[in-house]
Amino acid sequence: MANLLLSKLVAVNSVVILLVIMLAGISVKDYACFLVNNQQVTGTQLVDTLNSFLVKVSIIAFVIAGLLHYFSVKRIVKPVKTMAFAANQIKEGKIPSRIDVTASGELGELVTNFNAMSETLSAVQTRREEMLRDIAHELRTPLTNINGYLEALHNGVLAGDRELFGSLLEESKRITRIVDLIAELDAWNKEVYFLEKQFEVTDMKQVMAESLAAFQLKLSNKFDTVNQHIEHAPIFGHEDGLKQVLSNLLQNIIDYDTGGNLTIAAKPDGKMYKITFSHQGKYIDPEMKELIFERFYRLEESRSTKADGAGLGLAIAKSIIDAHQGKIGVDTDGHDHTFWITIPLHHNS
Repeated sequence: MANLLLSKLVAVNSVVILLVIMLAGISVKDYACFLVNNQQVTGTQLVDTLNSFLVKVSIIAFVIAGLLHYFSVKRIVKPVKTMAFAANQIKEGKIPSRIDVTASGELGELVTNFNAMSETLSAVQTRREEMLRDIAHELRTPLTNINGYLEALHNGVLAGDRELFGSLLEESKRITRIVDLIAELDAWNKEVYFLEKQFEVTDMKQVMAESLAAFQLKLSNKFDTVNQHIEHAPIFGHEDGLKQVLSNLLQNIIDYDTGGNLTIAAKPDGKMYKITFSHQGKYIDPEMKELIFERFYRLEESRSTKADGAGLGLAIAKSIIDAHQGKIGVDTDGHDHTFWITIPLHHNS
């Protein structure tokens, strides 16, 4: 961009200098011809007259060239000044408005990228504010319960017993589990996850088998039939993280299933390994289906908050799959759901 801006400024300066020379030269030539041919001025008088005329023409040319140079450079530099002002707003913690400046070449690309960065910062700030509100909402209920019990104990309204202290302990555990989930989500969202977590070549069939074995009792109690078709395939990933994804998905399916039948398929699909879980469950608005992978989103907003239902399980699953350069989603018509995961296959180089 610096080279492009420099080139434009050099071009403007060159044009201005050329115009000054041409304007002065042509004017002096034409005036000299006029004096000699029409006014019959020659000798010393001609030289003095031309010198005086040259001074006047040079001043006029300088003023015209200066104005042309000023407005040309102002037009070239305007996007840079606008971005500098917007960058200063970002430094002060504000989100600048969109830069609506016409520019071409590398400068235009810079303006476009700057606008995209500002929009991203605005979206991140909005999500951060939403997350803080959600965290406050999730923690308010257990903290209110604990404060109510403790206040009643302090005022002698209630007498301490095993059942009461058990309730207090359960509320405390709920808070701890929510905080642990938030910490886990943050850990997987970090860009340095490759340094923090161990990735290695893993057989997805083995990961699937071990995950399903851990849910065997829950699956047999919940579903009439569970159909499985799982194929071998190597991927480069974090085994425990992948098991957590499968665990979160299976628990979600178990909690919301209404049909009693589950079909599981996992096999290579082109350059990806694709896993699908198909079942009939509680209603999911097809237009809102992506929201179930957002933090703190729950299908039933009115239900009481439980530690397992803090709305973070699928968000953590999405973060883990993102860390594996994969994708996770759900296809649904409202009641028939197919949760799917795609992870890049590992190829020996």
